[in-house]
Amino acid sequence: MAVKCKGQTFIFENPPHIVAHAAIVGPEESKGPYSDYFDLHLDDAKYGEDSWEKGEERMAANAVNLSLDKASVTAADVDLMLGGDLLNQLITADFVARDLDAPFLGIYSACATLVEGLSLGAALMDGGFADCVVAFASSHYQTAERQYRTPLEYGVQYPPYKQFTVTAAGSYVLGWVGGDVWITHATFGKVIDLGVTDPNDLGSAMAPAAAEIILQNFKDLNRGLADYDLILTGDLGITGKKVLTSLLEEKNIMADDKLMDCGGEIFGGQKQYGSGGSGVGASASFFGSVIIPRIKAGEFSRILFVGTGALLSALTVKQKESIPAIAHAIVVEKIPGG
Repeated sequence: MAVKCKGQTFIFENPPHIVAHAAIVGPEESKGPYSDYFDLHLDDAKYGEDSWEKGEERMAANAVNLSLDKASVTAADVDLMLGGDLLNQLITADFVARDLDAPFLGIYSACATLVEGLSLGAALMDGGFADCVVAFASSHYQTAERQYRTPLEYGVQYPPYKQFTVTAAGSYVLGWVGGDVWITHATFGKVIDLGVTDPNDLGSAMAPAAAEIILQNFKDLNRGLADYDLILTGDLGITGKKVLTSLLEEKNIMADDKLMDCGGEIFGGQKQYGSGGSGVGASASFFGSVIIPRIKAGEFSRILFVGTGALLSALTVKQKESIPAIAHAIVVEKIPGG
C-alpha cells in the first residue's frame, strides 16, 4: 500500500536536507542582476575547451565537485547521483558521471530535470535506500541551439517571445545533517499537450503543465495559495509566466504576486534576451543561489518549486509535431511542517 502517496504527491516522513549546492554560469548570465549570487562565472563559453560541448561538460563537472566540497563529502560518500542535461543521450551528465566514483542514474524531463532529480533523490532517501544523493543538471546556449533549432552561424532572426537557453550548471547534495532547508513533498506531473508547435514559444507550451501541477499539489495536500510564500517556476520565461497567471486566474487563483520564474529573472528582463531564459541550467543555478539563501534568511518559510519541461526534439519539430510538456514540483521548507 502506497502510504506515503496522496494523489500524485509523495509525502516524505523523513525529509532530507539540501546540505549544499553550487552553481556556475556563463558569460551572458554573469551580466545579469543576480551575477553576485553564483559561485563561478565563465568569461568563455567554451570554458577553455576546444568545443562548446566539452565546455558544458567541464562546467557541470566542476559544479558537482564544488557542491561536494561545500558538503565536506567525496564522490565515494555518495550513494547515488542523478543528473541530466539537454543534449542527445544525456551526454554531458554521462561524461561527468564517468569521472566520479558513484552510482549514477541519467534522467530527463527537459527543463524540469533538476526538480525531477531532487524529487527522486528525496524519495529514495525517505525510503531508506540512500543517505547521500547528488542531483545535478546543466544546459548551454550554444550546444542547445545547434541541436534543437539552427546553428548559430546561420544568423537566424528570432521572434520576441523566444527564450534563450541559459549556460549554467547546478548541483545539489542531499543528506541528513548540515542543511537548513528540507524537501518535504514531491508532486509528479503528467505529460500535457495543448498543440503548441512553435519551438521558439516554449513558455506557452509549458504553462498548462505548470498550472496542472500547481493545482494538483493544492488538491493532494488540501492547500491553497496562502500556504506558500512563493511559487517558483523554471523555466517559463516572461511569456510563459503571463500564460500561467491567466490559467490560474481562470481557476480564481490570483497568484501573480507570488509567482517568480527563474528564466524570466536571470537576464533581468533585457529585451535582447527575448522572453528570458530557458534550459535546465536556469532553474538549476537560480534556485540554489538566489532562493535558498532567502529561505535560510527567513524571508520564505515554504515555497513550491515547479520545474517545467518542453519535451521536443529536433526530429519532432521537423516532422511538425506539437510540443508536449511536463511539470514536477517539490515543496521546500525552512522548518518541516512549519
